[in-house]
Amino acid sequence: MAIQVLLVDDHAAVRDGLRFLLESEGDITVVGNAGNGRQAVDEVRRLQPHVVIMDISMPHLNGIDATHTICQSCPSTKIVILSMYSSAEHIFQALKAGARGFLPKESTGTELVAAVRAVYSGRRYLSQKIAETMIDDYMLQRSSTEAKSPLERLSQREREVLQLLAEGKSNKKIADTLYLSPKSVETYRNRLMHKLGISNLPDLVKFAIQHGITPPNIV
Repeated sequence: MAIQVLLVDDHAAVRDGLRFLLESEGDITVVGNAGNGRQAVDEVRRLQPHVVIMDISMPHLNGIDATHTICQSCPSTKIVILSMYSSAEHIFQALKAGARGFLPKESTGTELVAAVRAVYSGRRYLSQKIAETMIDDYMLQRSSTEAKSPLERLSQREREVLQLLAEGKSNKKIADTLYLSPKSVETYRNRLMHKLGISNLPDLVKFAIQHGITPPNIV
């Protein structure tokens, strides 16, 4: 059975181009089209297509909100977002709404066909460019989170002392390992506990484990 597709875009020329592209494949049939999100919801309920190719920026109801409504009312219909907007925020909101695929409009026809087939078969599909955007945004968020980590309050030497303390080493053993005097180790110990707001060794060990300074099996 052919994959039944509904096209949703507020530009008729775009819909016509997509229809020509998809119907040149032997296993895809375009069963309808819509020019805005609200019309798309109505057409999905009427036609029950397998896949919807959805733009984001449209009048009356945007593609993300339309996707959410369609996924709630017709969960068997899979949504592929095809949009000129491909920021991490747009991607996140679309996936959160229930879209199974996301491609920028400059994607090749081959990739769009692959996305339709993928979501029809139950898989997700993100173009390579989208995947890179998501990874870059994730790394940026990680960097922002790590900048606020309590570990950032500690110097490299304090982190070293923290790990050795958490591993049960005595001040003398730490001093020998780091080529410090026992008095210096005590100073580092007091300083890092003050910075972390920790007043006893068991809590210090727990902190080290929770933040990946010391593996649990070492302690």
